Amino acid sequence: MTEAILLVGGQGTRLRPVTVNTPKPMVPAAGVPFLAHQIARAAAAGVTHIVMATCYLAEVFEPYFGDGSDFGVHLEYVVEDEPLGTGGAIRNAAQRLTGGPDEPVLVFNGDILTGLDIAGLVESHRAADADVSLHLVRVEDPRAFGLVPTDSENRVLAFTEKPQTPEEIVTDQINAGCYVFRRSVIDAIPEGRPVSVERETFPGLLASGAKLYGKTEDTYWLDLGKPESFVQASADLVRGVVASPAVPGPRGEALVLPGAEVADGAKLSGGTVVGAGARIESGAVVRGSIVLDGATLGADTDVTASLIGARAVVGPRTVLDGAVIGDGALVGADNELRTGVRVWCEAELPPAALRFSSDR
Repeated sequence: MTEAILLVGGQGTRLRPVTVNTPKPMVPAAGVPFLAHQIARAAAAGVTHIVMATCYLAEVFEPYFGDGSDFGVHLEYVVEDEPLGTGGAIRNAAQRLTGGPDEPVLVFNGDILTGLDIAGLVESHRAADADVSLHLVRVEDPRAFGLVPTDSENRVLAFTEKPQTPEEIVTDQINAGCYVFRRSVIDAIPEGRPVSVERETFPGLLASGAKLYGKTEDTYWLDLGKPESFVQASADLVRGVVASPAVPGPRGEALVLPGAEVADGAKLSGGTVVGAGARIESGAVVRGSIVLDGATLGADTDVTASLIGARAVVGPRTVLDGAVIGDGALVGADNELRTGVRVWCEAELPPAALRFSSDR
């Protein structure tokens, strides 16, 4: 049996213009809440017991995920009374683990989509008799991440959180947010106070001579910290760029959920998702976007890489490119909304009120 801790932090505010009261992991990606993909992928890798560590009320998640039996796992919930940081959350969740002190525990973040070979990471951890194994990825610009240089045997040499000077950028390998811990290492994390696993736990283990290994895997990896990343993740799941057993349909250019209406003259591509009860009218062109339940895209709309909230209405001939439209919002005809625009829930934008292109 492999146990896991799924860290669900306070990232719900990142999609606040879409759904004010619902945490981001419950906004559908490829037709289901994003955490469903995390849980399903872990189950497919042999994980049988998952503890969801969250600072949200468990009632947000339990109605959908229940005890995890629909995903083939036993799922439990631990809620923090106050924010404990990554390390503190891991320690707090450990109260529900059942394995012995030398058993491996998978720990993964709820806002990362990756094609990581989870079973392979656990296997390499066992083979190395490691205290902690970290999934690492290479990025072109590592300045916004935690750097993790390794030696020729993949032993971790140091941790540098978000380097500030060129001299600090000693590698392009970053902490990818998925780990395997020896259970006894988790039990040694201080209890009942905030702890940063990146700034305190890992450096402390290195200083004590613990065995930390990095597994660098050239695979899909995306941090969902921005709305545009969330939309991209959904599209990639639909197209099968990264596999998930939780996608409710075959991979392809579009996923149209039961109850949605797509007119014959509409064109869907790029991994677009159309939610239940949504309507796409004739002449609409939708590329790589999420149209949530009950939303309407009017005739001849042109939508790219955008997120349209539940029950929102977008009028005819309006152009959306990299836009986030909140639940219940009304965007009138003949508007043009480009990258970075956020329309709040229930807001109303009159016809021909806004455009981003020049007069030329």
